Amino acid sequence: MRKQIVAGNWKMNNDSAQTQALLAEIIAKKQEGGIAKVVVAPTFVNLQAAVQQTNGTGIIVAAQNMHQAESGAYTGEISVGMLKGIHVNTVILGHSERRAYFGETNALLAEKVNTALKHNLTIIFCFGEELADRQSGNHFNLVESQLREALFHISESDWNNIVLAYEPVWAIGTGETASPEQAQEMHAFIRNLIATNVSETVAKNTSILYGGSVKADNAREIFCKPDVDGGLIGGASLKADDFLAIVNAI
Repeated sequence: MRKQIVAGNWKMNNDSAQTQALLAEIIAKKQEGGIAKVVVAPTFVNLQAAVQQTNGTGIIVAAQNMHQAESGAYTGEISVGMLKGIHVNTVILGHSERRAYFGETNALLAEKVNTALKHNLTIIFCFGEELADRQSGNHFNLVESQLREALFHISESDWNNIVLAYEPVWAIGTGETASPEQAQEMHAFIRNLIATNVSETVAKNTSILYGGSVKADNAREIFCKPDVDGGLIGGASLKADDFLAIVNAI
């Protein structure tokens, strides 16, 4: 059975004190017995402290990225072993900003996926189309290629460690908005794609999150769609009340 998840990607925000304060507020205000699994992804330098602070709360701490190599001369990079060593067992891969600003390709992401799965990490795998792709009607083809080239080589059992996060990049900070119906349309397409290329069972059990500027005032309408299993939240995850309102919308 697929899980309902709300993940906060904090990106390059919050120093050590701000991270501690935000986590403390989330922990204090988080409702007991909520349906959604809650994930937070602080920057690398605050991961270990976040793991310690959230211990016993049910909140999952994720890394925002990792290198595809297990070790080596890669200055400034973080390996899977380094994450595992501080008890971080979830990683975001393929975020639209990593693709756009750092040139991450589907082939590179396939390598990262392989390394993460080898070490039994849970992967929140991001993908989605730019505005030009949506306007040209190429959005379904692009999403299919992103999934096919980076994920469809893995075994059926490996899909137990995959959470998908669809990012309509054209609807993030552009002034354009994606309707809940557009979100559902793409999520249904993705689930059917998995059913066709992997299996019906995997399609039914894979969580697909929506990452298109989810906020407290639109979360409930988006999350009620049958193929939307939660959200990957950016800016709204930096304020405890806003983030928890989205969590509670599940």
